[in-house]
Amino acid sequence: MYSRKFLYLFGLAAIALSPIADTAPAATAATRDKAFFESVAGSWRGPGEIVAGKYKGTKFTCNLIGEPVTDGNGTGVKLDGTCRVGVFKQPMTALITQSGSSYKGKFLDGAAGKGLDVVSGTVTDDTVVVGLNRAKLNGAMIARVRDEKTMNVTVSVKVESQMIPVIGLTLSRQLDEITVGSVQ
Repeated sequence: MYSRKFLYLFGLAAIALSPIADTAPAATAATRDKAFFESVAGSWRGPGEIVAGKYKGTKFTCNLIGEPVTDGNGTGVKLDGTCRVGVFKQPMTALITQSGSSYKGKFLDGAAGKGLDVVSGTVTDDTVVVGLNRAKLNGAMIARVRDEKTMNVTVSVKVESQMIPVIGLTLSRQLDEITVGSVQ
């Protein structure tokens, strides 16, 4: 009825499409996400600029400390620090945690306060993209770790059907350069 070759190939295809095979990509994704958030750990500093809107051209500098967050459900990151415009300093916090196959969290105190809610997200090897929401405002934040010392962050908002970048930030990892000598 069917050739042995056909049955063999059909069997291999069935094994490849079985639920057991689906656990490998999930495990790989979880490992990749955890590795990305661990790469964000540490002290970061750098300049940014508001590139659109009422405050276009405003330059600022941020000092942030990143800590990976791991719990029983998944992974994420917490950023805490300040951003400064001239002599004015604004506390800055962000929490992004895994929620199923996506991400949730908040910037500052979330949309219920003066901040934004993280409503979705995905992670690749060197980039996290999260959806942002506050009332009728929808947007996205893209954070890309270019190398072990540099991270670029762009915040965009949705205007009609287009995403418009409004904030750009380039952060550099701050390393403690301590010279250690020996006593003779």
